Amino acid sequence: MCGLAGIIGSNANNSTLLDMLKIQNHRGPDYTGKWNENSVVLGHNRLSIIDLSSDANQPFTDVEERYILIFNGEIYNYLELREELKEEYNFNTNSDTEVLFAAYIKWGKQCLKKLNGMFAFAIWDREEEKLFAARDRFGVKPFYYHKNTGSFYFSSEIKAIHAAEIDKRPNEFVWANYFVYGSYGMPNETFWEGISQLPGGHYLELANGELEISKWYYFEEEIKKYRQEESFEKVKENYTILLKKSIELRFRSDVSVGFNISGGLDSSALLAFVNEFDKKEKINAFTFYTNDSRYDELPWVEEMIEFTKNPLEKVLLRVEEVKRLAESISNIQDEPYGGIPTLAYAKIFQRARENGVLVLLDGQGMDEQWAGYDYYMKVNDATIQGVQNSPFRKNVLSKTFLSKAKKPCYPEPFEDPLLNKQYRDLFYTKIPRTLRFNDRVSMAYSTELREPFLDYRLVEYAFSQPLSYKIKDGVQKYMLREIVSEYLNDSISYAPKRPLQTPQREWLGENLENWIESAIKGIEESPYVNWFDIPELKKEWGKYKKGKKESSFHIWQWLNFHTIDFKI
Repeated sequence: MCGLAGIIGSNANNSTLLDMLKIQNHRGPDYTGKWNENSVVLGHNRLSIIDLSSDANQPFTDVEERYILIFNGEIYNYLELREELKEEYNFNTNSDTEVLFAAYIKWGKQCLKKLNGMFAFAIWDREEEKLFAARDRFGVKPFYYHKNTGSFYFSSEIKAIHAAEIDKRPNEFVWANYFVYGSYGMPNETFWEGISQLPGGHYLELANGELEISKWYYFEEEIKKYRQEESFEKVKENYTILLKKSIELRFRSDVSVGFNISGGLDSSALLAFVNEFDKKEKINAFTFYTNDSRYDELPWVEEMIEFTKNPLEKVLLRVEEVKRLAESISNIQDEPYGGIPTLAYAKIFQRARENGVLVLLDGQGMDEQWAGYDYYMKVNDATIQGVQNSPFRKNVLSKTFLSKAKKPCYPEPFEDPLLNKQYRDLFYTKIPRTLRFNDRVSMAYSTELREPFLDYRLVEYAFSQPLSYKIKDGVQKYMLREIVSEYLNDSISYAPKRPLQTPQREWLGENLENWIESAIKGIEESPYVNWFDIPELKKEWGKYKKGKKESSFHIWQWLNFHTIDFKI
């Protein structure tokens, strides 16, 4: 888990590269490396997780110095690939970086299909004067870029590209869709004009100033491998094996590993197996709470932990910390993010780092593969799209700005509407935004986050199963509950889904009232005040203070706008 940056073209220089690396140093404080030649500069911020020696520092090059690699992420199956490659490549390190390097040398872009991991990497071919860069299947690790007539810039964080003195202008189309529909953009978009992201499951090639982007992971095709319907018991057996293997792979580390836990089913699935892979001691668990019994999941977490006796770090988020944390995390995120739960999550990574735990496992991905969200049960999930009982307040926007918004339209490659909803959430909405939020807050504290439930084999296998295995008699994630029930009691494995919540609505309307007032004043003084209808905005704030608190998301949107730095 690291940071990468590079410039190719007439503007390539070491000074600018170092500015880019410095601003994302939190992604890799253990070593900063750079390589340059003619019109190419490549840099790397290293967070040492596998092979802690200096031999694994990057940029990484071969003996003949034809290829230069910078890599962010982890290749979990690197030991198996190393075994496959050892007859043809002389390994000098124990790192997954060198395995990725050897895999590319042998298989070229076809190596991507052999990788099980989270990754964004770039390889410069000195002989062909060509850049190849790729991103993992689900886009766990970020890759941003900017191209102008003279140069191509790329990095792990948007702020690093802006640090290269690329103009900082908001993408008004994306911002408008955020305010009207709650959209965080399509997979190639960002909130900033001129800065794009390489979508998950895609690679790019740059040669002679020409950029080509291609898709390499065709999920829709991959799941066809599972067309042969198997019995419920057989699927249960196969999925359990895959689940255990996925968790085991993500314990490959030369530093301490812990895990995040909430009171839900997904965390219990992680808890059920996590202790099988480190026999020396119990793995540290981390959870957050706010001292508000209406929302805290601490009682359920403690009930779960009682079964396994894992050491539990309970991290308290206090309302007094919210303003400071929000402003700090806004700077880290570069774009709008989810709300106070993200701040609580950030404190977990801070505590883990303080305790010397540099890798945390997390439970994202189960709802999307086993149909765990309530709206999967409904024919029309218009509420989620922001058009019934809307948590958004488009009336606070000016007519001119509102006209820029266009309801996002997502592909529907399947005949089954449920599968299309799952597909949308995996590749366009829930998973992409959650991964972005989580990557930034983990990296803010120089810690690595791993998502065992997003192993592509797990997702493909679960996604392809019949509806009756996912939802039975109104019980969602039925297969997963059946698996977990063999390891934990029924009160845990069959507990109803509880959305992860905080007292955000109450805190914003009561304790943090002065902060909201200052945010509204900041909006009035912003160069982009013409986006808003200020009298309507103040009217909505008045309604909120008087008790109209069914949703607080529109308030949080205003705060996101206020805390984002629109100046370089």
